[in-house]
Amino acid sequence: MRLTLKYFLVMMLLALPFSGAMADEYEDTVKIFKNAGASGNFFSNSYGYALFPTIGKGGIGIGAAHGSGRVYEQGKYVGDTTMNQLSIGLQLGGQAYSQIVFFEDKRSFDEFTSGNFEFSADANAVAITAAASASASTGGSSAGASGGKNDATTAGKYHKGMAVFTVAKGGLMYQAVLAGQKYKYTPKK
Repeated sequence: MRLTLKYFLVMMLLALPFSGAMADEYEDTVKIFKNAGASGNFFSNSYGYALFPTIGKGGIGIGAAHGSGRVYEQGKYVGDTTMNQLSIGLQLGGQAYSQIVFFEDKRSFDEFTSGNFEFSADANAVAITAAASASASTGGSSAGASGGKNDATTAGKYHKGMAVFTVAKGGLMYQAVLAGQKYKYTPKK
């Protein structure tokens, strides 16, 4: 009974931030990342990117995260992607955040869009937050940020052909762990 209640609560937490991704939601999310320091520079020097306007994450002992997004190749929308994550451990609550994965070249783009992709344990993300020092990685990266999320300063670089940035939308997000995140890609029809 307790496990069923926990499962139900997790699913409710995850369902709250999803209202269907509309085109303006993607445009607004791109604007946030373009205006957020170093992540803005990646748009002009990357082969492509995967954009998730909202990833919902929640947990009570057992946690889960899910988000739907779009994949862009050289600025053109070419397919859809989903991200799923499952975690077990001491956790309670929920949060929502936006995420972008930049692809340095065609090789990294092809690796991500090959079907099912999973980040390795040494992957890291730069968290863009307002008026806080952010540490976001399984590999040791961190970034200071100040001001609003539209003018935050960030520092990031490619790691194995990919660079990941996140922006907290709700809840507290001091760390963004990518290990365990699984992505599925479906080409646009």
